[in-house]
Amino acid sequence: MKEQPYLPILVVVAGLALLPLGLSSNTVLNFLSFAMIITLAAQGWNILGGYGGQFSFGHAVFFGTGAYGMALLQVRFGVNPWLALPLAMGLGAVVGFAIGYLSFRARLRGSYFALVTLAFAEVFRISANAWGFTGGAAGVLVPLRLDPANMQFADKRIGFWLALGFVAAVLALTLAITRSRFGAQLVAVRENEEAARALGVDALAVKLKAITLSGAITAAAGCLYTQKFLYLDASLAYGPWISVEALLAPIIGGVGTVFGPLVGAIVLLGLGEVTKIVFANLMGGSVPGVDLVVFGILLIICVAYAPRGVLGLVQGWFRRKAPA
Repeated sequence: MKEQPYLPILVVVAGLALLPLGLSSNTVLNFLSFAMIITLAAQGWNILGGYGGQFSFGHAVFFGTGAYGMALLQVRFGVNPWLALPLAMGLGAVVGFAIGYLSFRARLRGSYFALVTLAFAEVFRISANAWGFTGGAAGVLVPLRLDPANMQFADKRIGFWLALGFVAAVLALTLAITRSRFGAQLVAVRENEEAARALGVDALAVKLKAITLSGAITAAAGCLYTQKFLYLDASLAYGPWISVEALLAPIIGGVGTVFGPLVGAIVLLGLGEVTKIVFANLMGGSVPGVDLVVFGILLIICVAYAPRGVLGLVQGWFRRKAPA
């Protein structure tokens, strides 16, 4: 029987695409759309951190660059959002290449690389907050013009399907990478960079490709965030919240796997929303930051008892249940 490696992606995406057809709740549609945006950011992190072993604590720098690029190209230069999106993704790729070149040329890795990415995210956040061109502390507001030509949709389902289309493309791209020479080199660098070099792998080039691609994908998530909420400020675009969620989703779902970021994003955001609702009912009002407490507990549980994430647990359960 002919191998169909992309069939699981097609099935999962088709199932998700059908979900909104039976929904009338804007709350659920907003949740699904936001989950797809976080999945994109998480998959960007997963290519660099999961497959490449280069853990980043500052993926907000790519998300925010895409988000601000998308907003400012429309507001300051009048660029149509359908054109602004690939341009903003290109900006994310350029920022990724620049940070990677500076970091990897200096042979930074491990905690040193993680801290450098965090530092870059903070520098970008402070700069965006102080620079008048980005709107400073007041932020930037994208005008509301409900028209598909402006990538603004009165039907929230279309926004979800657009984000899902990006997720589908990135899932297919990730699978293609895992089956390619580049993917093999990326994993080799992750497992033992010195041994990979000895075998003739250009580790610098491989890591630069990974962080450039990661920057573009995460910037796409920022672009979709801009078009969904139509408002940005420095704390939203470059804040630590997106770095945390982009990192946690693959770890919880299954780091270094194709579907891990998607599963992790849905689990992470789902538990966060349930926790907010439960505490709001118990306390008679919202409890700011309670979802972050749950994220922290979930991370500890995953690291201690499920290092391969939710997908690893499911696969292990099926293996145990399979007949000998």
